[in-house]
Amino acid sequence: MNDERLTVAPTADDADDPRQEPERPERPEGPERGPRRKRRGPGPVTLLLLPALVTVTGVAAFLVLGGLPDPWPDDSDAKASTAADIDPSYVPWLRKAASACTVLEPSVLAAQIDQLSGWSDDSDELSGQKGIAAFTDSEWRTWGKDDDGNGHASPRDPADAIMALGRRDCSLAEKVTGLRTEGRVNGDLVELTLAAYAVGPDAVTGEGRVPAAAKTYLAEVQALVPRYEALDREDSADGAGGPAGALLTAPVSPLTITSPFGSREHPLTGVTKLHTGVDFAAPQGAQVVAARRGRVVFAALTSAYGNRIVIDHGTIQGKRVETTYSHLSSLGASVGQTVEAGAPIGRVGSTGLSTGPHLHFEVILDGYYTDPRPWVVANGV
Repeated sequence: MNDERLTVAPTADDADDPRQEPERPERPEGPERGPRRKRRGPGPVTLLLLPALVTVTGVAAFLVLGGLPDPWPDDSDAKASTAADIDPSYVPWLRKAASACTVLEPSVLAAQIDQLSGWSDDSDELSGQKGIAAFTDSEWRTWGKDDDGNGHASPRDPADAIMALGRRDCSLAEKVTGLRTEGRVNGDLVELTLAAYAVGPDAVTGEGRVPAAAKTYLAEVQALVPRYEALDREDSADGAGGPAGALLTAPVSPLTITSPFGSREHPLTGVTKLHTGVDFAAPQGAQVVAARRGRVVFAALTSAYGNRIVIDHGTIQGKRVETTYSHLSSLGASVGQTVEAGAPIGRVGSTGLSTGPHLHFEVILDGYYTDPRPWVVANGV
C-alpha cells in the first residue's frame, strides 16, 4: 500500500463560504452595555452527544486521510510488472511461436492472447471465435495445424492455437516489414504488426502508419505486455537453466530427433499409437544428463523402456513436471537422489523394445505426456 496520504486543501469556494466562520453578533457601541448574562455550562444533551459527534468526525477524517495501514498490501501492480500466472504448459509454446520471426516476442504474443480471451477457451457464439486465440473457422483453416502432434488440429487446443497465432502474426510482421522497407509505411514494426492484425494490412498501407481504428486494440495489448516480460528472458522464472527459449537442459548433445512426439506405428510391434516422447539419436554409451533440477523417483529396468529413469522436478506454477530417460545402457542415479540440471544420470543404450542406441525422452505435465521439443529446444527442432 502506498504510504502517501491524501491532503485535503480548502478550495476557493471554501474560503469564500461564510459558513466557514460563523458571523459574530455585533456588540453595542459605546461604554454602556447591558447586564452580562451568566455563562451556563453544557447541558446533559450536549454532554452525551458531543463526544459521539467528535468520535464520528474523527473516524471519518481518519478514513479520508488513509485509515489503518493494510497488513496485506495490494501488490497487484507489482505482480503485473513481473510475470502473470499462466499455465506453465503454455510457456514453451509461446516461446516457440515467437521464435518464428524476429519481430515477435513471447510477451507480445501472450499479451495479445490475454486481450483476445483472457486465457479462456470459451467460445464466443456471436462472433464464432473459438479457443484462447479467438480464431474463427475460416481463420483456422488458414492458420491452424496439429502442432502438438496429438492427432487433430483444433483452435481449442492451446498449443495449436498459440502456434497458429504466432504464424499469423509473423506473416503480418513480414508484410509490414516489407512495406516499411519500401517506404510505404512508417512506425514501430511491433505496433504495425498488431495494427495489421486488428484492422488488416491494407488499412495500415492506406494510412501509411498505425490507423486510428487500431489504436484502442494496440493500447490494450501494450498495457498487458509488462505482465509477461519474464517470458522474454533467457532464463525462465524458475531458473530452468536451459538455452534461450527453452525450459529444460538438453539431455544429450547434439539434439538430433529421429522420431518426434505424436501418433506413429511402432517399428517393432507394428501397433499405431501415441509416441509419448521424442527419440534423440546418440551413440552407444553417450552421456545422458538431467534436464532440470529434481529428485529421482524411478530408476530400474523395465520390459518396454529398458533401463529407465524418471525425475520429478516439482511443481511449476501449480503444475507437476517430470522427465523420463529410457533405453539406457546403464543407470547413473538412484531413487531418492537429488540431481542438478546437467548432472550425469546414465548412458545411452538400446535396452528394452529398441531398434538401436538412442534416448527416448519424455516430458510429463500433471500426469499427461506433452511434446518435449518446445521445452528443450529453443527453435523447436
